[in-house]
Amino acid sequence: MSDAMAKSYLAALDAMNRSGPRHLHRNALAQAAEFGSGAEISDAALCAYLEASSPSDDELRNELHIKLAKWDSARAGDAEWTQGTGANTPQRRAVVVDKLGVNAATTRLFESLFPMHGKDGTVVIAKEWDPWYDDDLVRTRDFYWNHYANHLRTRRGWDAQAITSLHNATRHVVERLSEPTRTQPYQAKGLVVGYVQSGKTANFTGVIAKAVDAGYRLIIVLTGTTNMLREQTQRRLDMEFVGRENILRGVDPESVEALSAVDYQDDHDWLDGRFVEHGCRPADVGKPDIHRMTTREFDYRSLKQGISALDFEHLDRRKPLNHIDNLLAADARLMIVKKNGPVLTKLVNDLKLITARLHQIPALIIDDESDQASVNTINAKQSPAGKRKRTAINGLISQLLGMLPRGQYVGYTATPFANVFIDPGDAQDIFPKDFLISLERPPGYMGAEDFHDLDSDFTNGDLTVANSNEKAHIRIVDPPGTDQESDRDLRRAIDFFVLTGAMKLFREAEGHPEFKHHTMLVHEAMHTDTHRATADQIRKIWGESGYFSATSHARLRDAFEADLLPVSAVRAEGQAVPSSFDDLIPYLGAVARRVSPNGNPVLVVNSDQDIEQEEVNFDHHKVWRILVGGNKLARGFTVEGLTVSYYVRATQTADALMQMGRWFGFRKGYRDLVRLFTTEGLRDSFESICLDERTFREELKAYAEVDENGRPTCTPAEVPPLVSSHGLQPTASSKMYNAVLVERRVGNREPSSAYPATRESESLERNVDACVPLIAACQELITLSNNGKTPFAALTGTVGHAEVVAALSALTWRHPMSFKPDLAWISRLGPEVVTDWRIVMPQQKSGRRAVLRGQVELSLHGRKEVDGRIRGNATSAHRGALESLKVGPTTAKMLLYPMVSKDAAVPGVVERDPSGVVMAIVLRLPDGATKNVGALQWQTVDSSKPSYALVDG
Repeated sequence: MSDAMAKSYLAALDAMNRSGPRHLHRNALAQAAEFGSGAEISDAALCAYLEASSPSDDELRNELHIKLAKWDSARAGDAEWTQGTGANTPQRRAVVVDKLGVNAATTRLFESLFPMHGKDGTVVIAKEWDPWYDDDLVRTRDFYWNHYANHLRTRRGWDAQAITSLHNATRHVVERLSEPTRTQPYQAKGLVVGYVQSGKTANFTGVIAKAVDAGYRLIIVLTGTTNMLREQTQRRLDMEFVGRENILRGVDPESVEALSAVDYQDDHDWLDGRFVEHGCRPADVGKPDIHRMTTREFDYRSLKQGISALDFEHLDRRKPLNHIDNLLAADARLMIVKKNGPVLTKLVNDLKLITARLHQIPALIIDDESDQASVNTINAKQSPAGKRKRTAINGLISQLLGMLPRGQYVGYTATPFANVFIDPGDAQDIFPKDFLISLERPPGYMGAEDFHDLDSDFTNGDLTVANSNEKAHIRIVDPPGTDQESDRDLRRAIDFFVLTGAMKLFREAEGHPEFKHHTMLVHEAMHTDTHRATADQIRKIWGESGYFSATSHARLRDAFEADLLPVSAVRAEGQAVPSSFDDLIPYLGAVARRVSPNGNPVLVVNSDQDIEQEEVNFDHHKVWRILVGGNKLARGFTVEGLTVSYYVRATQTADALMQMGRWFGFRKGYRDLVRLFTTEGLRDSFESICLDERTFREELKAYAEVDENGRPTCTPAEVPPLVSSHGLQPTASSKMYNAVLVERRVGNREPSSAYPATRESESLERNVDACVPLIAACQELITLSNNGKTPFAALTGTVGHAEVVAALSALTWRHPMSFKPDLAWISRLGPEVVTDWRIVMPQQKSGRRAVLRGQVELSLHGRKEVDGRIRGNATSAHRGALESLKVGPTTAKMLLYPMVSKDAAVPGVVERDPSGVVMAIVLRLPDGATKNVGALQWQTVDSSKPSYALVDG
């Protein structure tokens, strides 16, 4: 199998970039003359070559895989060669191999080596849009996208399916932006929802590459609020998208000028040639150069080189910039900007000064971590009529969008709750009015579900490290401040960190590629003084642990045999696993030396400037350390090589807690080694968030349907996804001004705080009328007690579930939303959960008695009146008796109290329909209904719609 043959086939595949699949052997033969003799071109030769090739580093095999995946997933309407076959179907693959002209044996080999990728799992909810980004444009303007995809394949080891998935997902975004050359400006706004640490940066880098290829010329990336995240994002884009030629801008990399012109002269990846290379200055081949307005070291500043650096070239000044003749000849400007008020203010002020007409600039604003800082947290009720107050960052983003009519806004987040609670009726805000895209979970990703057993049917006795994610990866520690030995749990985590480091070195010796980084995260609090104390504690533990000698071996052996080996034996996924602890002993000293150069195993990552230590820089050198920090190590920042996490910091909202999960991500080669040391309470909170996230994504999927013509059935503004909360509140209260509670799942509810005031006489009368069917059913007088204590008489009867729901629905409440969310849940319970209700009306030996609406004579329960309201709490005896009342598995229970202000009873008098009667209830649902109690579901308020629309929803 000659090199000439491989080059001939590669050239043939390259020639199909524009045409789609064509006769493979015939095209390879046409190319063979260029590569000399010895190029055998046939099905047999190709099959022999592919069977002997390596899937990791053979260029022809990888290129053929990428082409097949691309053709498999092409849209039916994009090219005639598809013959109308659906993407990723057997019919499509049959068309492809027929066009390639390969025989049956080659076809079977293709099916074996290059199986068809699954259907596009991206969930898209979108308005109708002009389909401008067609296959011809995708094929003819792909300069930056092709170089980016090639970098992912050759430098980052992405396979063909991963690249194809990224191509599909990024196309969903770009095609829903406005066409850059359209006559009338249009501003699209969208939101892309990924997973924590799952490759959102890769997605928006791909979107940027395709957008520049398509004609967008001003790219603004808003990162998080820390310099670390901004610098990490800048380097990533420079390395994978901008490339060496755009960074150098004609400067000889070996010259003295390069030392000051290039900000990566001490970067190993720059020196080793790992930055994208385009092969020439893009402008020399008719492609746009990329002008960086920010660098790795410097955020956006008022431009030293003059405001002209932001001006755009006009090849023909008689035509607007966005005219195709000018647009393709203009270079692009790129800036990576921290979400910081002064920085964004400088950018806004500079844009006001440039001579180019802003309404002609096709601009793309990527807002990374768009639920942080970007959302307006000022309640609209605090704003003067007709003018909405905004927080600083939200106001500046709104200004940018107002200045750039062709500016497209795309937010990225893994925790979208704050974004979906934005008021859809606020046209100047960042609500994703045009599209909402939920990315599919990428292969190889280790996320929240991989640490919990959400769908497990096993009892605790059946759980093992093989079938339980929690048993494999989570280790419970004592909460901070308990009386337990404070060093014990942290020492256990550090021991495991050392062990896993030895495992990585063992695997390298067995042929695995180098593990460049190996890190442990300790996150106890956000305060810098706590970080200092924790770092001192770790140094003390490290100094006492004996990692440089055999004194630690007995302890490490126990951890290996009790924890590391059992998990790796069943979860190593083909990675090398030592047969005994003795196999790891030779590597322990090397781990200790790497982790503690100069005797210090800790790097503190926070805003404290007084700590003397080296910088945490995953780009410049290998990092084998224990990192201690708080907010700087959360929210988008990638902790490379993270293997052991010690996390005990509680938080009040679901999105904040999920963003702290730096242990999520891609763990190629050491997935089985990952451990999370956390408290039982935090373990439960993370599990609840997993349920919330999954429910939200399922909600989105339900609204992503299209009609028979392929048009969306609803827009993002029309989508009412329910945001669930099984424990923590979804996001900060300041981000939920536009949220309304629509469902609350509580197993036992006594809504006494919602009783109407006695002065609302019409409401009280309606409530008595609503309860008549329940009162009428109570014909049997029985004696009840709470486990034999305090017996009392009660009228009781049984009513069907539908009748009870009707009665509850007819009640009027002092605060309408106090019970409506509970009712929404109760009304949806099916007969497999609730068939009927046992109504219990406790009776008193003395006190006022009455007949209500001609029904049975009963007690009126006297309660105090406070601030115009009757306090109606049920007694503990009544509640206890209700709990112990035996009923069927699908029978719910209700205490029903007619209550009045506590007045003296008139002896011997039975009142007829007295005024001021308050109907109070206590509900107890069957066990089948209370499996998922504690869940709340929220929905967004749209200020542009009448309020009753939400009540009816």
